[in-house]
Amino acid sequence: MLKQTTTATLLIVLASTLPGTLLAADNRISATIESMDVIHNGQTVTIQRGHDRDAILPAMFQKTDRGCPPFCVQPIVALPGVGTIGELEVLDYLNRKSKGDDSILVVDSRTPDWVMRGTIPGAINIPWNKISSDAAGTFETPEQADAFRQILGDEFDGRFDAEKNAWDFTDAKTLVLFCNGIWCGQSTENIKTLVDLGYPVHKLKWYRGGMQDWVSVGLTTVKP
Repeated sequence: MLKQTTTATLLIVLASTLPGTLLAADNRISATIESMDVIHNGQTVTIQRGHDRDAILPAMFQKTDRGCPPFCVQPIVALPGVGTIGELEVLDYLNRKSKGDDSILVVDSRTPDWVMRGTIPGAINIPWNKISSDAAGTFETPEQADAFRQILGDEFDGRFDAEKNAWDFTDAKTLVLFCNGIWCGQSTENIKTLVDLGYPVHKLKWYRGGMQDWVSVGLTTVKP
């Protein structure tokens, strides 16, 4: 008597026989993480490794020579006191944020044209050339004000101390910043600008590998 084979079982059997195809359990993120659900623009996105052994890097990350400047290799430490982190640490921050920790922001520092090609799920876009304010705490453009609003919250208007001529970062969020990779200076520019404005360095984390390292290990990306 033949046993019925469920659709799920059949798919698993078929997948296991296709050349170059891996099951999720065979291509974990780490020894202890198979996948992770995070919130991106209000929707749940599952971050996992790719399951195609024949997958290659997107064309935009295949170049080795880009010209410096502007595409100069970045140091391992963006600024003294700023922590340099890797993929697993980024995932930990994303996990904490998705579980309700509103003291964390994961920031894609690239310009929107790069972000449109794909970003890390759970990240928000604050381009490197949008975080700035003058000595009086005012902004030249609405985009600059919006960048500060995302970092400081809706009460950012009251966060500039005119007497001290400085921003109040007492309740600063932990910012995890990234851009395209070790040859990209957009996130380090954001970090330098924030530190110049008085942002506490221990609240700044830098994912140096950026998008190139993220996609090189087959992790999930999303497009706006």
